[in-house]
Amino acid sequence: MFKRGSKLNSIATGSCPKCQKESMYQDKNPLHLSKVLKMNDHCSHCGFKYQIEPSFFYGAMYVSYGLNVALGIAAFIVSFIIIGVTIEQSFLAIVITLIVLFPFILRLSRNLYINMFISYDPEAGNK
Repeated sequence: MFKRGSKLNSIATGSCPKCQKESMYQDKNPLHLSKVLKMNDHCSHCGFKYQIEPSFFYGAMYVSYGLNVALGIAAFIVSFIIIGVTIEQSFLAIVITLIVLFPFILRLSRNLYINMFISYDPEAGNK
């Protein structure tokens, strides 16, 4: 399921969508907030340029929005319906959830977005 060649592997690890041999990010840890969006210019293995066109990753904002809405709804369901806290506490749970998961959602949305357009090429790293 997460083996090399699957989109899930590239999305989960943040690796190059073309060869999946190198991380797209300069710092693999998304908790280093000052470097969360710093990306390499291209893959050192296959030469794939991550910034496909100017402002390519602006489209990832839409993916991020969808992920944040889904997480907000999930946090509300868990806190209000399952746990049974007040509506104010549920709102607080949503805000805390989104703040804590912010760097992970940023990276995940970029990973999802680039993998919508680029497919794995097993020969990419061998050229």
